Amino acid sequence: MKYRSLKVVLWFCIVTFALSACPALHATEINVFAAASLTDALKEIGASYEKQSGDKIAFNFGASSLLARQIEEGAPADIFFSADEAKMDSLAAKDLVLKETRKSRLSNSLVIVTSADSDIQIKSPADLTDKKVRRIALADPKAVPAGVYSKAFLEKEKLWPAVESKVVPVDNVRAALAAVESGNIEVGMVFKTDAALSKKVKVVYEVPADRGPKISYPVAVLKNAKQVESAKKFVDYLNSDAAAKIFEKYGFIVLR
Repeated sequence: MKYRSLKVVLWFCIVTFALSACPALHATEINVFAAASLTDALKEIGASYEKQSGDKIAFNFGASSLLARQIEEGAPADIFFSADEAKMDSLAAKDLVLKETRKSRLSNSLVIVTSADSDIQIKSPADLTDKKVRRIALADPKAVPAGVYSKAFLEKEKLWPAVESKVVPVDNVRAALAAVESGNIEVGMVFKTDAALSKKVKVVYEVPADRGPKISYPVAVLKNAKQVESAKKFVDYLNSDAAAKIFEKYGFIVLR
C-alpha cells in the first residue's frame, strides 16, 4: 500500500513538473530592433506581451540608421521598428523585409527644448539664430531620423544655413536630450515623446503639425527572422488596441 502511494506521489510530481515546464519549452525569444525614441513604450508593451504569451521579447534600441545597418550586416533581428520610412525602405530594397507585415504604426512631432533652469526663450524657430544659442543638439542630421526630420524642418524655415555651424550631432535622439539635460548644450531638437519623459528639460517651442515634416514609424517582420511566426504574432500585438493605449500614454500618435 505504501509502495502504491509512493508511486502516485511520484507520478503527480512528474506530471506537475512537466506541465510547469511546457511554457518554457515552447517559449521563443523574439529579437526586436527598435528606434531609441520607442524605448519606454516598447518595454511596457513587451512586458505585457510576455505575460500573456510566454515568449521572451529582447530589445535592441538605437538610432534607426545604425539598426538598419546592423540588420543589413546580418544581425539576428526578427522585427524592425524604425523611426522613419527611409530606413525601412532601404531594407525592403535589399529584400530583407516581409512586405505583407509592414505597417506604418505611429507618428510624432518635434519640439525645441532647453534645460529646465535655462533663461533662453525660443518663441519661434528663428530665435535659434540668436547669439545666446551657441550650440544645438541634434541626432545626426545626416542619418538619424530625429535629426533628419529636424534638418528638414529648419531647411523649410530657411534657417539651416544660419544654424548649421551651431549643430552638435549625436548618436540618437536620447543622446540629444541628455546633452541638453546636462546643461552642456543650450538647446536641442527632439521628439515630443522624448521631451515628455524628462524633468530636466522644458519644451520652449513645439513645431506645429502643419509646418513640420511628416513623421512615420513603420514596423515589419524581417525576412531572415529566426522566429517568423512568433514575430508575426508580436507585430499583430503591436498593432492591437491594447498596444495603442500604451503608445498613446507615452504621447505617440497612433496611425489607425
